[in-house]
Amino acid sequence: MRAAPTILHLDMDAFFAAAEQASKPSLRGKPVVVGGLGPRGVVATASYEARRFGVHSAMPMGQARRLAPNAAYLVPRFAFYRAISGQVMELLGRLSPLVEPLSLDEAFVDLEAGGLAGDGAGARAVGERLRRDILATTGLTGSVGLAGSKMLAKIASEEAKPDGLVLIEPGTERELLGPRSVRIIPGVGPATGEHLRRAGITTVAEVVEAGEDELVRLLGRSHGAGLYRMALGHDDRPVVAERDAKSVSVEDTFDVDLHDRLRIRLEVERLAERCVARLRGSGHSGRTIVLKVRRYDFSTLTRSETLRGPTDDPVVVREAAGRLLDLVDTTGGVRLLGVGVSGLADYTQEDLFAQAEAEAGAGAGPAETPAPDLPAEPAGEAPVPSVPPTATETAERRWSPGHDVRHAVHGAGWVQGSGLGRVTVRFEEPGSAPGRVRTFAVDDPDLTPSDPLPLVPGGATGAVA
Repeated sequence: MRAAPTILHLDMDAFFAAAEQASKPSLRGKPVVVGGLGPRGVVATASYEARRFGVHSAMPMGQARRLAPNAAYLVPRFAFYRAISGQVMELLGRLSPLVEPLSLDEAFVDLEAGGLAGDGAGARAVGERLRRDILATTGLTGSVGLAGSKMLAKIASEEAKPDGLVLIEPGTERELLGPRSVRIIPGVGPATGEHLRRAGITTVAEVVEAGEDELVRLLGRSHGAGLYRMALGHDDRPVVAERDAKSVSVEDTFDVDLHDRLRIRLEVERLAERCVARLRGSGHSGRTIVLKVRRYDFSTLTRSETLRGPTDDPVVVREAAGRLLDLVDTTGGVRLLGVGVSGLADYTQEDLFAQAEAEAGAGAGPAETPAPDLPAEPAGEAPVPSVPPTATETAERRWSPGHDVRHAVHGAGWVQGSGLGRVTVRFEEPGSAPGRVRTFAVDDPDLTPSDPLPLVPGGATGAVA
């Protein structure tokens, strides 16, 4: 626990939804929901206007539509969000060499390591300047928390939302935390919270009153002792500048269960290609290929195969994933597929002998593993079928709601919706007034997908996600 509030936590405000509102003038001040739009889609982010209706992240999209039927529902543009996130992280990197990103829109910064702040006044000045720089660079707002520990800095940023700054002075932790719900402490999720509630512990003050011995009895030594320290405001976790990636993976959830074995294999091959693209993009190779299959009854199977050396060869990964699929019974249907690579290295060792042996059935064979679920891609990414689609399916997939387009006559715009061979487009840009809506045939040669426009002139753009 530090004597000065020199740990900063930044959390961008409703990041995905705010980026969509900033790029689409007609949506500013209106409820916007970003996520998977299929029957099994979930909400990735909801704007503050949509949250007033009870919509929140991780909510099933069907429930969100019932709560806010008049909101704008958009497919995520992850490349666009990553480009904006890159700008934000660059600003954080100017403050300190110790920046710990938690996600695209959230990070811790050690201001002490940057030599920019040694007391509360200095830390507040840095935080206010950061908020101004983020707004000027990206056109978006972020909330800043400052405290002597990571736990309290994160609590402070949550209190600062939206578009604010809260500083917690060291020495005030007990008074601040006491009346709060025990769920505010990191590591206390729904299950732990319910376990504590049954023991009569619902606030942080009651955690302290219960004492360490009782918490250890209830939760075990590691969790109980850690919870007691956190309740006292003691959090010595350092800001870690880099986190080593343990795996790279991609997965898709399908609107309708897949039954056709050929279709399932084609999907696995497509996922393997995407996984390798992400693997190469991160500058890694890997030794262990992992296949994840969630069946119609929600049972999840994980199979893995370990090669003799790390690879980033799409053929090797695709063939290994195919061999793993042969070990899985898909009778009854498949609702989710995932392909991942673990055992990462920053070099590639092409193991031609291992490949030849695997093809001959003499290499290291597939094995069932109790590995945890593969990390999913950002929530809400819709599946893209690999089988030849119909014309209508092509149109609906090509013209995803919220994605950018350009018309030879009308200029830049974004898709409001498509179906029945038609696509509706609103023509407007980040700095323009709300634009007009026009409808075209889905195969109109003058209408093409486009890269996003920067929110601020000279700012970042991203390829269509």
